[in-house]
Amino acid sequence: MQNTYAQRSRLRSFSRLAYGSALLAVTLGAITGCAPADKGVEDTSGSNDQGYVAGTGVITQIPESQRSTPVQLAGNTTNGDAFDLQEWQGSPVVLNLWYAACPPCREEAPDLQESYESFCKEGVHFLGINVRDEATAANAFARQFGITYPSMLDKEGQAVAALSSLLPPQAVPSTVILDSKGRPAARVVGIVDRSTLAGLITDVLATDA
Repeated sequence: MQNTYAQRSRLRSFSRLAYGSALLAVTLGAITGCAPADKGVEDTSGSNDQGYVAGTGVITQIPESQRSTPVQLAGNTTNGDAFDLQEWQGSPVVLNLWYAACPPCREEAPDLQESYESFCKEGVHFLGINVRDEATAANAFARQFGITYPSMLDKEGQAVAALSSLLPPQAVPSTVILDSKGRPAARVVGIVDRSTLAGLITDVLATDA
């Protein structure tokens, strides 16, 4: 009698375990099946617990007919100069999210500066958005890498919030290109190199023309 009771207990335990495993499999399958199609907004962008995106950037271009409203952002640069993106409309704007201790940010910094030097003659504006540092660290980074375009401090997340519909959380470095109307026209989640950025800016200039 005791053996029969023990066998029934083991059978009930096995049934509960099998049911739990089946439920877990169904749940995981549902999560996988509902993953967003836009890889630029998924965790596959390479962001990690150190707060930066590793690896090659994921590029997205937005057709002119599908561009959203202009990005609203104003404030002060690390040098204390005021800026307002609305006043920069009429020319494309390149926004780059970064911070000083981010290895990919350091890697892409020379290409960003060279791109700025190439396109500033055509009226293209660049603005760095530093998401972590104080002005001292941000300015030291600029001196080290010879960055001459302005940056703003965004520890409170004003700029990140303005770009939240475009970029996944902790997507640093990331680059967003606005057209002459201030609307997002392209983005790169992760490192951007000079040739890629030049091509994206050239496309935006051609569309604006």
